[in-house]
Amino acid sequence: MSHNAEHTVTSPAASTRWWKGATRHQWQTFRSAYLGWMLDIMDLMLFAMIISAVGKDLGFDKGAAGMVASATLLASAFGGLVFGFLADRIGRARSMVLSILCYAAGTALCGLSYELWHLLLFRVIVGLGVGGEWSAGSALVSETWPAEHRGKVLGWVQSAFASGYALAAIVAAVVLPLLGWRWVFVVGLLPALLAFYIRRHMSEPEIWKKQTHRLSFGETLSALFGEHLKTTVFGLALMITAMCGYWGLFTWIPTYLSTSVADGGAGLDLVRSTTWIVIMQVGAALGFVSFGYISDAVGRRVAFTSFFVISAIAVPLYVTIQEPLILMAFGAVVAFFGTGFYSGFAPTFAELYPTSIRATAQGLVYNGGRAVSAVAPAIIGFSADNFGLGSGLVLTSVFFGLAALVVLLFLPKQKAMELE
Repeated sequence: MSHNAEHTVTSPAASTRWWKGATRHQWQTFRSAYLGWMLDIMDLMLFAMIISAVGKDLGFDKGAAGMVASATLLASAFGGLVFGFLADRIGRARSMVLSILCYAAGTALCGLSYELWHLLLFRVIVGLGVGGEWSAGSALVSETWPAEHRGKVLGWVQSAFASGYALAAIVAAVVLPLLGWRWVFVVGLLPALLAFYIRRHMSEPEIWKKQTHRLSFGETLSALFGEHLKTTVFGLALMITAMCGYWGLFTWIPTYLSTSVADGGAGLDLVRSTTWIVIMQVGAALGFVSFGYISDAVGRRVAFTSFFVISAIAVPLYVTIQEPLILMAFGAVVAFFGTGFYSGFAPTFAELYPTSIRATAQGLVYNGGRAVSAVAPAIIGFSADNFGLGSGLVLTSVFFGLAALVVLLFLPKQKAMELE
């Protein structure tokens, strides 16, 4: 891994609140990255909110809907690589603008679908932009804010995931009954306005400007799988295990809550199961933010290991709870630890890779892991068919446990490092 991993940085500012003394440019990067990620998740989740209406109108079943969803995730891996390379080559802000325009245009085009293959094609375009936005945005923030506050700031940015998820639900709930599913997708064009704001007001980080040589795509891949091969393999292993745990668990929790006790679920009615899910999102948002503070205080390695181990223990306990109120409260705990670790990915890999390949590397490992993790819901579903849904969810503990093992074996004791 990068020799950068052996050094830590401390400063008198480390004890101050992260927002004190922040420059105008730092706030602009924070706002842009937060809104970009929020609207990214909104556009990604709009389809999930209106699957039934779209399927009924276009005449496809749940299997076809799953295929569309999987294609979107797979496309995000390619988008992370392409837009990540563009961020390294032409600039973080420029690449972020292009990625936002890509996912916004793709979402709006979904509203023009009249055949399943139309929808599939347009959702692939969405996936490309979604993968690219994270690559550029995370590099932009990592390189703009000081090392001692990088984890906290990126934790707040990551919390935009919960905001975007909630916003998608609100858009669908308001627009679908009034105007129909096509106009829900049209609303997804709004992020394009953010792209114009970023293009007008954002400048590139100084550390990127100082790069005297921009690597070609071939040179970038050679660095990723040559000099930095160990870091890349570690990154993919971490992302795959952690995201398999996340997607395997949180794809099926809504079904678990609404499934009858006789069939291995919690047996909640529609109102309760929906309320319990919203409360879990509150726990997730707190987890995103808290992880940033914890990792800045004790280091990435300790923070990751703690969250993964507690998640591995919490899931089996969660499926044994039968009292609804306790299930609600403990669900927030499961979401806190089972989701919050996402905040650590951006600062960790920003510090392990040099500026010349940082955005490409982050896009590759993050979205590559997300693409592979698409198999997790199927694995849990197959297990649920054979052993019950509760038992299937317990399997995600294995993924969380493997993620903790990967961190313990391969991640250096990492804390607040200056970037190269």
